[in-house]
Amino acid sequence: MQQELEKKVPRKKKMPISRMSIGNFREVTKQNALKAAVAEFICTITFVFPAEGCALLFSKMITTGGPTAGLISASLSHGFALFAAVSVGANISGGHVNPAVTFGAFVGGHITFLRSILYWIAQLLGSVVSVYLLKFATNGLKVSAYPPALPWDAVIFEIVMTFLLVYTYYATAFDPKRGNMGIISPIAIGLIVTANILSGGTLFGAAMNPAIAFGQAVISSTWTHHWVYWLGNFVGATIAALVYQTIFIDNNTYEQLPITDY
Repeated sequence: MQQELEKKVPRKKKMPISRMSIGNFREVTKQNALKAAVAEFICTITFVFPAEGCALLFSKMITTGGPTAGLISASLSHGFALFAAVSVGANISGGHVNPAVTFGAFVGGHITFLRSILYWIAQLLGSVVSVYLLKFATNGLKVSAYPPALPWDAVIFEIVMTFLLVYTYYATAFDPKRGNMGIISPIAIGLIVTANILSGGTLFGAAMNPAIAFGQAVISSTWTHHWVYWLGNFVGATIAALVYQTIFIDNNTYEQLPITDY
């Protein structure tokens, strides 16, 4: 009888912020954490190098197509490259490839803060290495940063686009109820990036990823309004994490952080 009463009493749902964990320094020295960081480094190169390379080369090749052709090529190259990057890193690091996605995972309790820092370092290094590889491989073609002319408008746009991206990650990769989605998750993530660039690339650049903006800023020494891509992306990621974690992830099926492994 007591067991039946316990079953009928719903468990109180915890707020997402209660699942945040700082972790410990031993965690970031464990083999699986370092493997995950290496995977994030490689995944970021897998994404940034072909995506930025396609945009760079098409800008030189297309002389009569106008900005529309360039935007379409950039959106497709980013979407395809992100699909590949998420696919090759999903089983090791989760295939975040983006500091904002990692921050969204941290807010929802899917990754510790210290491992997040490890991921961020790997992602930023991957982006910087990518743009320098591009400069070397293209015999010195200029890789430029594209600061938004209207920074606060860009912040709002980045919030919306990053919300859609991180929400897609939650729905297809972080949610324990997702089942075995296989290749569907990377496809959905790549498609939302393609769609976002097509919708906002002309006006604001549609970064959705501070690592890309950071790599461009480093090689071009252009830091004007660079904060836009951190503020907008992290706010959008936070909103997406809180919305999905609070409303759609059942506490009974929630997968706890793997802190016992450390």
